[in-house]
Formats: sequence, C-alpha cells, structure tokens
Amino acid sequence: MSFITGAGATNVDLLYTGMPRIPDVGEEIYSEGFELQLGGGLPATLINLGRLGIPAKIATELGNDIFSEFAKKKFAENKVSPVNLYKGEGIPVNITSAIILKDDRSFITYGKGSIDSDSEALDSFYNLAHGSKITLMQPGNFLEVYRKLHAEGTILVLDTGWDDELSVEKYKDYLDIADYYTPNKKEALKITGTNRAYDALKVLGKFFEKPIVKLDKDGVIGVQNGRQVFVNSVERFKNVDSTGAGDAFLAGFSYGLFKDCPFEDCLLYGNITGGKCVTKAGALSAFVTEEELLTIAKEERSFTEE
Repeated sequence: MSFITGAGATNVDLLYTGMPRIPDVGEEIYSEGFELQLGGGLPATLINLGRLGIPAKIATELGNDIFSEFAKKKFAENKVSPVNLYKGEGIPVNITSAIILKDDRSFITYGKGSIDSDSEALDSFYNLAHGSKITLMQPGNFLEVYRKLHAEGTILVLDTGWDDELSVEKYKDYLDIADYYTPNKKEALKITGTNRAYDALKVLGKFFEKPIVKLDKDGVIGVQNGRQVFVNSVERFKNVDSTGAGDAFLAGFSYGLFKDCPFEDCLLYGNITGGKCVTKAGALSAFVTEEELLTIAKEERSFTEE
C-alpha cells in the first residue's frame, strides 16, 4: 500500500484562549479556555492526512517525557506511524505556550526547532520514505534523502515556511528536485524578489510545471498548461485562529495528488482543509473527514458553476 511521509520535529502546543490581554511582568491572568494538542508543522499535515484516510508515516524525535508520550498517543489516534530518530535522554519535542487573543497571538517555545540528522538518521528516514507515493520536503538536513527519492520517482512537495533569507539562490537545491512548492503570498514574493503574486508565479514557473501561490483568505492561484488557475476560498469558514492553516492546506492538496485528482481539485481540497482549520483555535482542533471534504468540494464546484 502506498503512503505519504516526511521528516520533521514534533511540536506540542499549550493553548490559552479567552484572555483579554497578555499579562505584564508580575501579573497573573486566568484564561477561559485551555487545550493541549500537537502543534503545527509537518506532524499537523500528516495527522490531517491520517484523518482523511491516507496512510501516513513520519520520521521525528520522541523521548520518554510526558510531552513525547502525548505526541505518541496522538499519532496513534490519527493513524500516523512514527519512526523515532532520537537517541538522547532529554525532551526532544518543541513545546509552545500559545496565548490566543481576539486579534493577535503570542508564543513562548522551548526546544531546538529542527531534528538532528546523522548518518543513522538519514538511513532511517530513507528506509521509511522509500516506496512512498509522496514525500513532504522541509529545508534542513535531509537533502541527500530527497535526492534519492526524486531519482526513484517519488512525488516531492516542498514547504519552506518563512525565512528572513528566503531566496531562490538559498533554496535552489530543493526547488530543483521538488515537484510542487506551496508558498503563501508573503513567502512567494520574498523567494522570487517580486512585488505581485502573478509575477511570483512566473518566476516559480521556471522550476515547476504547475507553480502555486496561496493568497491566504483570498484563495489560491496556480498555472497549468500555461493557463492561470484561480480557486476561491471557502466562504462558509470564518477565521478564528490561523495557526496551522498552511499545514492543513498542504494536507488537502496532497490528498488530491495522492488520489490522482485534477490540479484544480487539489487546490480546492487544500482550500477546504485549510479553511476548516482556522475555524477553531489551534492547528488541529478543526478538520474535515474524507466524506466531509468530498461533500464540501462537490457543493463548492456547484456554486462556482452557477
């Protein structure tokens, strides 16, 4: 059975909601709501794929601490199979306290951000990803593995995230082997050095047959066979917290690729999973099942045709 995989750090979020403001030094404020859940990033994308019924696997770092045990439980609940790359004794997951206000957010994070990749970790990730239909790429220490997978015909989907030094030159090695790249508008303008999303598409078109730029609340644009494709956002979804929206979009988009769907459907699925995500606080609080995804997609297509 084919599957989707990737390598990345596991993040655990402590979410505080319903607060009037962030407390000053020496102050204490009680929140109305609290939730412990896995945070954004690659694990969130793979968990959303698991919820859509897609076999998903992750190479990550997990310890014996309470936060790692929580992550293991959540991976199991959402049918994501982890391979542990961690050999230390500490807490390898990133732990974030997130204060979600009405119009803003504030974060404090413990952790090193990314995962280490010695030769043993590289071999473990390759053994995990070998045979996958899709591997989700992140910049870091696994370029050697991505190149092997690219040569074997695995579909590679790149997500760089934001970087103050984001540029074509810095990420060219990844752009050269990726089949798809899913930047938001800010990332697309930064990496291409342009001022408009459509100009960014042209630059990205030098690397990709089907370049994509997410327009946040305004939808997503892409190019197929030289024709620009625009897929509007799903208006029924109201934004409460944008945490994890990009990860959720990637899940819907990858679902479409996995199912060999038309390009426009892949973009629509991404808009649906990303749009649903923002309706609750946290990266994984709101999601759609496969049945819900296909039902909403059918309704959205009918609305567009009308």
